[in-house]
Amino acid sequence: MTSLSDFTVRAIDGSPTPLAAQAGKLVLVVNTASLCGFTPHYEGLEALHRAYAPRGFTVLGFPCNQFGKQEPGDEASIADFCRTRFDIGFPLFAKVEVNGPGAEPLFAWLKTRAPGLLGTRRIKWNFTKFLVARDGVTVRRFAPSTPPATLRPAIEAWL
Repeated sequence: MTSLSDFTVRAIDGSPTPLAAQAGKLVLVVNTASLCGFTPHYEGLEALHRAYAPRGFTVLGFPCNQFGKQEPGDEASIADFCRTRFDIGFPLFAKVEVNGPGAEPLFAWLKTRAPGLLGTRRIKWNFTKFLVARDGVTVRRFAPSTPPATLRPAIEAWL
């Protein structure tokens, strides 16, 4: 795979979703969790989505239970939590693994395109953020602790 558009993932309702629909958009891909200390990042991610969606930006949320078992629910409970607690309007997807042999191919690709600190490819925790340029190829990685609001300059620059 050479571009974000090459991947098909499962939406939170289980339906296959080709990411070709995101072609030409600036996309922030995030592995999320409902019981994480960074869960309040949902609020900031939704604020970014609402502010920049009219300009061709979207957030894609991928729940993950690999870190401290902080996303134990099923897809229906995750969707309900995100909707009722944070009024999430950006697309959510089925639970994924982001590390190891069962890693979602999208995340394997993202880690190759934008390694972490000291070149590590492993995702270290929930709410690691990958900003994918409109070309679908250029990727920048942000740490889980990076508050969504601090991404505004990078988003503005890439829009």
